[in-house]
Amino acid sequence: MDATTNLQDSRLADAWAELHNYAVSGNPLEADAYRLAFADPEFLLRRETRGIRFQLELLKPDLGQAAQGIDSTIVVYGSARFVAPDEAEQQLQDARASGSPERIALAERAVRNARYYDAARQFARMVAEHCRDCPQEQRLYVCTGGGPGIMEAANRGAHDAGMPNVGLNITLPHEQSGNRFITPSLSFKFHYFALRKMHFMMRAKALVVFPGGFGTLDELFEVLTLVQTGKARPVPIVLFGSSFWKAVINFDVLIEHGTIAPTDPALFRITDDPAEAWAMIRAFYKL
Repeated sequence: MDATTNLQDSRLADAWAELHNYAVSGNPLEADAYRLAFADPEFLLRRETRGIRFQLELLKPDLGQAAQGIDSTIVVYGSARFVAPDEAEQQLQDARASGSPERIALAERAVRNARYYDAARQFARMVAEHCRDCPQEQRLYVCTGGGPGIMEAANRGAHDAGMPNVGLNITLPHEQSGNRFITPSLSFKFHYFALRKMHFMMRAKALVVFPGGFGTLDELFEVLTLVQTGKARPVPIVLFGSSFWKAVINFDVLIEHGTIAPTDPALFRITDDPAEAWAMIRAFYKL
């Protein structure tokens, strides 16, 4: 009986995804006025029902995390493109075997960037090992965007320590799913970036930002803006990778031009050491 139920649930979920794909590709189903409103994909995907979809996307991860005791998180941001050291080394060996200078150069870059993957994994494992023995109300859980790269590394570090961890993934034009180290019951999927970013902040007690691209910069500056303007409570914001951040963002220039206050850089700290990043957060909360 259970197997039959699971099969039916799977078919229902897959059917919804297929109906959605038909609608967004310009091939909607014929309208049927007699369908129940909550079971009518054509109705739920209308522009006018977007507010309902917002509410559902807010509620599902919120209720799911609350039911599992996830009250406080440390959010780890960073590039989806960095790979684990062993994978980077294999890429380099394959590139050298190919003799292609371009492939070798890319593989060498992957090896250099793999140190960030390793650092994110170490950091998350430290957090998880510390919190594993804490009372439930004092635990901090690792939360990421649920994808590959730095996100995978942080989920992996928490998984290494046997702690539940959260992934807030998002649908993208290219295929993507939650990485394999996320606790399955805490792996959530979003359509709206805005709702996903809101969920990052709802439970965040600290944010650690590794090198990344547009998405990482977007997430970082949204957090800085929320804290700077008092829309979010002050929390530790740690930028990992001093050479990267000092090259990418010149905060002194922003101060010179008067676009930020001289005190605004105090909103964050910069480090190159996973243990120091964790120590900064522990010091803030006197853990």
